[in-house]
Amino acid sequence: MAYHKPAYYIRAMSEFDFNRSFGFVLHETARHLNKRFDQRAKHLGLTRAQCQLLAYLVYHEGINQTGLADILEIEPISLARLIDRMEQAGWVERRPDPTDRRAWKLYITEKAKPLFSQMIEIGRETREEALAGIAPEERDRIMELLLQVRRNLSDRSIEEKGSIVGAAE
Repeated sequence: MAYHKPAYYIRAMSEFDFNRSFGFVLHETARHLNKRFDQRAKHLGLTRAQCQLLAYLVYHEGINQTGLADILEIEPISLARLIDRMEQAGWVERRPDPTDRRAWKLYITEKAKPLFSQMIEIGRETREEALAGIAPEERDRIMELLLQVRRNLSDRSIEEKGSIVGAAE
């Protein structure tokens, strides 16, 4: 029995080009960028989520789990499990919050500090590959435009969302 697509799918497919859709191309580009970073970072023994957590901790050391979960936009229970694994591996440590005995403050360990430098270098290599053939002024313009898109879609300011302020680009 042959499967036939309803006419509205055929019409929509002929009228819509996913390869020119901003959201689709942006998502696919990010997926490829993440995949390439993962390939390069495999030897570190960290997942992308763990790398992201370490990066935010470098710039927000001493933050509590709730604040970090908000920045990362993940559920606190998911973050707690991620931190549990990273704490067991010796990459992060929890310290009691002196002002709230129910809360924990998070810190990167000495063991993890060299990983951060390697993550930065892997990010640079991946970015250079992604932006090959694009002039420096065009690279700057791409960043300006993407930051504007992020501001347009953000329901809070970049600072409140937890942007890694001061991160080397």
